[in-house]
Amino acid sequence: MFGAIEAGGTKFVCGIGTSPEDLTIAQFPTSAPDVTLEGVIQFFQDSGKRFDAFGIGSFGPVDLNLASPSYGHITATPKAGWSNFDLVGAVRSAFDVPVGFDTDVNAAMLGEATWGAARGLADAVYLTIGTGIGGGALVHGELVHGLVHPEMGHLRIPHDLARDPFPGCCPFHSDCLEGLACGPAMQMRWGMPAALLPPDHTGWGLEAQYLAYGLANLTFSLSPRRFLLGGGVMQQPQLFDLIRREFSQLLNGYVHHPEVLERLQSFIQPPQLGARAGILGALALAQHAAAAGTRAAGGRS
Repeated sequence: MFGAIEAGGTKFVCGIGTSPEDLTIAQFPTSAPDVTLEGVIQFFQDSGKRFDAFGIGSFGPVDLNLASPSYGHITATPKAGWSNFDLVGAVRSAFDVPVGFDTDVNAAMLGEATWGAARGLADAVYLTIGTGIGGGALVHGELVHGLVHPEMGHLRIPHDLARDPFPGCCPFHSDCLEGLACGPAMQMRWGMPAALLPPDHTGWGLEAQYLAYGLANLTFSLSPRRFLLGGGVMQQPQLFDLIRREFSQLLNGYVHHPEVLERLQSFIQPPQLGARAGILGALALAQHAAAAGTRAAGGRS
């Protein structure tokens, strides 16, 4: 039996089960850490289940370095009250079982690789385009961490100020990918939420170009076999074809492979798991943590 937690800036999604088929889910608003975790832990305790492991996919930034004294902490987040909060420690102290921990977007990538649109692929990228832009990467079957963890939303991309005088909304970089293409950027630029823009609005062509720049950079650097684009901004049927067209023009035949030249529909596509990608990724993190704990116990014996 596994516990799964998708820790978001606005809500915590919690799940109890052994697989996607039997997962029981509850949601809790994200308020102060002690209040939020009290409700989360109570949910799991009230189930009466004995858990073998937990998995947590969290908003960040987070510390993923197992050797670090702040491993499992949410670090310098702008979310009030959550900076330097020991999220993994809070769950471990309540249940004393292994806890798998990663970013929310890496968890979503893992969920899609385990049960969704990236199943069977060793190399893929998951991007969420909504309130912010974040990305998780699978390379040779492993989630990418590195020095800290990827921040794909902060890629620097071309910004034609004559076409788009909007300066960008990222508080760190102004006109990085997130600063130009996230949901709040679209609202600030056009004076209304992205969801209210008509399908033929000029804003969608600009959005597609910015996202295509990001995908091109990630194609050249990571060479994934598939891109999965989720999040609120991507809930526009016309946007995927616009991105594919811009992407193809940017590559200009340089990546000479049938997946890019002939099968862009599958190379750039929506997540199969939809809004469940994050919580199912947390479930997969719990499964991996349990398996690692079993292997460690076997080694000690």
